[in-house]
Amino acid sequence: MLKDDVENFGGIKMNFKSYCDLKIMLQNKPQKWLLTGAAGFIGSNLLQELLELDQKVVAIDNFSNGLQSNLDEVKKSVGERWRNLQFIEGDFCQKDIMLDLCDEVDYVLHQGALGSVPRSINDPLTSNRHNVEGQLTILTAAKEKGVKKVVFASSSSVYGDHPDLPKMEEKIGEQLSPYAVSKYVNELYASVFYKNFGLSSAGLRYFNVFGRRQSPKGPYAAVIPIWIQSMIRGEDVCIFGDGKTSRDFCYVRNVIEANIQAACAKVEGAYAYNIALSDQTSLNDLFSYLKEFLSSECGINYNKDPVYKDFRKGDVRHSRANIEKAQKDFKYNPEVRVEDGLRKAIKWYVETLR
Repeated sequence: MLKDDVENFGGIKMNFKSYCDLKIMLQNKPQKWLLTGAAGFIGSNLLQELLELDQKVVAIDNFSNGLQSNLDEVKKSVGERWRNLQFIEGDFCQKDIMLDLCDEVDYVLHQGALGSVPRSINDPLTSNRHNVEGQLTILTAAKEKGVKKVVFASSSSVYGDHPDLPKMEEKIGEQLSPYAVSKYVNELYASVFYKNFGLSSAGLRYFNVFGRRQSPKGPYAAVIPIWIQSMIRGEDVCIFGDGKTSRDFCYVRNVIEANIQAACAKVEGAYAYNIALSDQTSLNDLFSYLKEFLSSECGINYNKDPVYKDFRKGDVRHSRANIEKAQKDFKYNPEVRVEDGLRKAIKWYVETLR
């Protein structure tokens, strides 16, 4: 149940009406956070934000997806605040490690996982171990150590074949991939842990997050960094399907704020939340945006047409989120729109890849 706009935070009543208010609260009374997947795309952005807010952070990554260069970039950005970080290279599926790391932790932000629908179809066992066993291990450690709340990365893929738009948290269909199943199971486990042990949690159903530090490398990279890299190099851009497939793309800054707000909100229970813009962008429009911003922002002219290929297994046709629940429960307000986020992402990719 959501308490009033006046939140009881660490025993001190403070106003929590926006993310700006929450930042001031956290700087005045730092908390201790455990962050998994800290060297990854979203994890490293979260790490930077927490350190810039003078928080105490315990972080873990096994570098199966994460990059040392992401941590190096964060260290350079935060300067002396880096001393507030305790980083462990390890596997969050190991209970003894997680029990040690959860000691005296206030909040857990669980971002570590194996993403990608195609990868889960090719190797469902590995996806299950990282995404399901890992989540269960973290919930168990958090419960035993008295953590206030666990916020974890879920996914819009849990909606599966449900046709309704926009997507509402209470209405899901049949999942279309092992990855989607693993994320739904995470939400079920979180609910069971609240009912049996009183551990509150928030599962954030991300809708196509993009931004700085999202790697274009590997066969399972997300579409935006892959396309930007291809355009910079003058290579073909591949679109699976007819290009009318649409997604609710969300810039990583919005996701960072959502994680911290969801953790600090005084909402008791285990709930899933859509984290997106509540908007739709087709792949054809996305292609046009990237061409335009590469030219206007970076002076790179890409003159090729996209190459269309067959639809991929497990992909949904359209996706758009209703975000009213997150707005109500923890004041989620995604201010960075798709176009602005793409401009920022393109600049980072051009600087990094060149």
